Amino acid sequence: MSSHPVFRDGLLDGQVGIVTGGATGIGLGISTTLAQLGMHVVLASRKPENLQSAVENIVAAGGKATAVAVDVRDQTRVQAMARQVHDELGRIDLLVNNAAGNFYKKSEELSENAWKSVIEIDLYGTFFCTQAVFPYMKAQGGGRVVSTSMTLHYRGWPLMAHATAAKAGVDALTRTLAVEWAEHGIRINAIAPGPIPTEGVRKAFTPPPGAPVPDFFSVDKAMDVFAKATIPLKRWGTPEDIGQMVAYLASPAGDWITGAIFVIDGGEWLAKSKTGM
Repeated sequence: MSSHPVFRDGLLDGQVGIVTGGATGIGLGISTTLAQLGMHVVLASRKPENLQSAVENIVAAGGKATAVAVDVRDQTRVQAMARQVHDELGRIDLLVNNAAGNFYKKSEELSENAWKSVIEIDLYGTFFCTQAVFPYMKAQGGGRVVSTSMTLHYRGWPLMAHATAAKAGVDALTRTLAVEWAEHGIRINAIAPGPIPTEGVRKAFTPPPGAPVPDFFSVDKAMDVFAKATIPLKRWGTPEDIGQMVAYLASPAGDWITGAIFVIDGGEWLAKSKTGM
């Protein structure tokens, strides 16, 4: 359970939610938070090896979780996944589009496959999954969709043209579907997480093999210095920080919120925008 409980126990009892990319990193933080509040969470991922241990940990902590393997780029498989979840659990109350991919690459060097790989996971996947749950949410009188965006496209970010283009599309899709599907009681929102120290981030702060490293150096210290220098709230975010916002939007508190994009980054993008970093 959370060391700092925010919501009442059982807030999401009886609800069913799908979290793509829900077995690792931010996705796992979201899945865990939702399960703690009583939601039956379906973790969806391309990598079955990540799913089982994540489900076992959630269940061991008293939550309800199951897993389904799916590639969000494949519309047919996504539709089959949504149908399977609905058939087995009877409803779909929440979809969290968290599956994503990105990497740094000079724009002039991006191959067709490199460009497509991120666009298809981040943007196509978000649309395919959202479209797949629509008929079930419509039939039950409503539902919630929360998609993961980011802040890099607010100011431009060199070497990330593919990811910034995809996430700008996610923002536009969020606003469009929020208006289009409001009549069905479906709320569509997005979250834009800031710097979260996932395994990939820690690797970025780890010197490469063979590099000279001072005796006093540590990855944790380097990351702490970075956070205090670049994030106004002086700390890294946590997957739980992101999970709490998703829980808020999934709760009755989010009943009159749709078409919004929530930045959760400790003020980082504003500080970088001001300094031109």
